[in-house]
Amino acid sequence: MVAITFLLLCVVTMGLTDDIVSKLDPGPRYQYMPGPDGRQHLVDLWVKTRNVNEAAKYNPDVQNAYHLFTRQNPTTSQPMVLGNEALVSSSNYDVGKTTIVLVHGWMSDPYSTINRVLVPAYLAAADVNILVVDWSVGAGTINYATAVLNTVTSGEGVARFISWLCGITGTSLTQFHLTGHSLGGHQVGVIGRNLGGVVPYIMSLDPAGPGWLTNDNRFQPNDGLYTEVIHTNVGVMGYLPALGKVDFYPNGGVNMPGCTEPKCDHDRSLYYFAESLTSQFTGRRCLTYLNALTGSCFLTQTLNMGGLEPKTGNSGIYYTETNAAPPFSKD
Repeated sequence: MVAITFLLLCVVTMGLTDDIVSKLDPGPRYQYMPGPDGRQHLVDLWVKTRNVNEAAKYNPDVQNAYHLFTRQNPTTSQPMVLGNEALVSSSNYDVGKTTIVLVHGWMSDPYSTINRVLVPAYLAAADVNILVVDWSVGAGTINYATAVLNTVTSGEGVARFISWLCGITGTSLTQFHLTGHSLGGHQVGVIGRNLGGVVPYIMSLDPAGPGWLTNDNRFQPNDGLYTEVIHTNVGVMGYLPALGKVDFYPNGGVNMPGCTEPKCDHDRSLYYFAESLTSQFTGRRCLTYLNALTGSCFLTQTLNMGGLEPKTGNSGIYYTETNAAPPFSKD
């Protein structure tokens, strides 16, 4: 009886083994991160066996959902499903228009701030198709390390969906723009990379910092023909160094006027970009991102932050200042 009990104990213990697979960041293993619910969550930045096993269960080709918004249906989406051509043909999708792809972040869903802010802003600024990516099955886990792994898996799946959509409709990849926030700010890079780097415009809005400092899958300058990053909470929720062909650090990129906590700073990138679709934010070029953090930018070149169209051919790091409340532009 004692031998059987010992054997069962060994089996249970082996089943609970949670080996360390990798370390997402070189810094502290644990840190607090504000979630979209505004609460602080203690996250583990070391990838363990359980994270890998959990991530392996996520299949974006089956579990991701896509919601189409147009000026004909600005508030109620039309669903699209990979492999279902009938849904596409019966929708308001217009092959002759630019298609904006929106990607949310950690513990978010189609009702998250990025979509509430940017869907109406885009439709007010231009007659476009908007595809809201719902990868909440992959992003919704409280285990942040798993969500980081799922960010890449989802990006690969979204790229397959876009390729399929182009194949059945005749749409060109040159008609797509990708915009993502937080984890979605890295995912849009993964999407663009898997589409061959030919998407004309990729916008990364305060891409996540934790879990991405040494992550080879992070947003990269050549993920699209023109890539831009707006940093609003660097070193806390957002990524600190420059990532795109063009990087903007409004107000120094950390603490935004009118905000009193990191989540507000992190989300400010959404509101700045939304306003930039119809307004102008003039940025002044900086030598380095360290100069941008302090606003010590004295080069003569200027560039508008955000906007509807890619600023292809431009590069560099820029600083701009905003108001504490709408309108945020000081121009």
